Amino acid sequence: MKVALVKMAVAVAGAALLAGCAGSRDHRGAVLEKEVYSAIQPGVDNKESVEKTLGRPTFTGQFSENDWYYLSRDTNTLAFRNPKVAEQTVLRVRFDPKGNVASVQTSGKELIASIRPNKDLTPTLGRKKSFFEEFFGGIGSVGSGGIVPQGDQ
Repeated sequence: MKVALVKMAVAVAGAALLAGCAGSRDHRGAVLEKEVYSAIQPGVDNKESVEKTLGRPTFTGQFSENDWYYLSRDTNTLAFRNPKVAEQTVLRVRFDPKGNVASVQTSGKELIASIRPNKDLTPTLGRKKSFFEEFFGGIGSVGSGGIVPQGDQ
């Protein structure tokens, strides 16, 4: 009876630990349905109709208020790892100076840049010192008055 109880406790503890490793899916940004944003047509729609259809943009262009961007991103995360992008849609709506839609463009995960840092070290100029040179290099320099110029003696 005790062995069965111990086995059951180990099984429950193992299940609880594995539950902590479960993955999660997360959505951020606008909810973009292809059927909805494909209905936006250049020359027909304007800023007001686009805002009624898609809502306010995620962000506007840095150099022009006539570029509206809608960003939608789905990520998967396993346990404590960094999230990985599963799906991404960037919708760019460009308006002419009168506020009418000039073009609608979409892109996906190909815009994500993969940045790899240079290991864990920052390259620096100069001479490389060993551990002992760094550790013992300052002995004798603490408390010394420094070099006294010859004319001031």
